[in-house]
Amino acid sequence: MKVEQISVFLENKAGRLAEVTHTLAEAGINIRALSLADTSDFGILRLIVHDHEKAKAALKEKGFTVGRTSVVAVEVPDHPGGLDSILQLLSTRGVNVEYMYAFVQQNGTNAVLIFRFDRTDQAIEVLNEAGIPVIPGDKLYQN
Repeated sequence: MKVEQISVFLENKAGRLAEVTHTLAEAGINIRALSLADTSDFGILRLIVHDHEKAKAALKEKGFTVGRTSVVAVEVPDHPGGLDSILQLLSTRGVNVEYMYAFVQQNGTNAVLIFRFDRTDQAIEVLNEAGIPVIPGDKLYQN
């Protein structure tokens, strides 16, 4: 139930992000979700793509530093308190959220949250026990 995320380390300068998106476009890679965090010197672009191996190879070929991380995609009702209910559950079980980002699906009734946990397997177990939908990678990667 884990999802593969790639992380790209970028110099914080004009055009660098466009180089990544152009490289992925040329390789036929569809971006499903992304998050960009920056500091004064560099940024970390986190991506969920439909073919992480192909994306990683294309980016490395262009000289980008690329890593891979397992994250968890969770379907959450898109209404006030939807996120809070999940965070309260995880908190009571001692699971720490290292970072997260979200996107709304096209049907508009649910949001998808991408989580990086300190204890991923325990987090998945807690979510499953509570009946919270954890989205498998193959479903999330679909175009």
